[in-house]
Amino acid sequence: MTPNSFPKRLFDVTCSLLALLLLCIPMLLTALAVRLTSPGPILYWSDRVGKNNRIFKMPKFRTMRSDTPAVATHLLDDPDRWLTPIGKFLRKSSLDELPQLLSILKGDMSFVGPRPALFNQDDLIALRTEQGVHQLVPGLTGWAQVNGRDELPIPVKVEFDAYYLKHRSLGLDIRILFMTLFKVLRSEGVAH
Repeated sequence: MTPNSFPKRLFDVTCSLLALLLLCIPMLLTALAVRLTSPGPILYWSDRVGKNNRIFKMPKFRTMRSDTPAVATHLLDDPDRWLTPIGKFLRKSSLDELPQLLSILKGDMSFVGPRPALFNQDDLIALRTEQGVHQLVPGLTGWAQVNGRDELPIPVKVEFDAYYLKHRSLGLDIRILFMTLFKVLRSEGVAH
């Protein structure tokens, strides 16, 4: 299966539409909770690196205060002090990721692929480009996420991304989706 294959795109569109329908009530409740527990917008639009290193805006339910610096969470001096009252719960449950279904529907993302880097993660972007991973559509989940998520050093993440590039298939995507569901239910691999 190639990164732009019609079956993968059809799967992404169909499943994202179905997920948006099934999850519209939890998404509305999450949006209301974000609005009621901290000042600022409901969604945080993050500049992310997409296919071929093109920058796109990726939505998430806001889990950090509005004045948080735009860096990877692990680079903050004390990440917990920047979290909103429900931020930790949203991250541990991965509810903050649900708006990315819109990015999948639009085509900026896929269900499975390397997680989109922040625009300023130069080391990650350079390593992915060197390995050819930049030619993939980024994913809501990926091989690195089910093998460590936030706990992995960047070079190891890129090794997992490169493995996915070489071995991608519908079967591997389905395996990753099931592994993701299991990890989310157990809140595994979430550092902040």
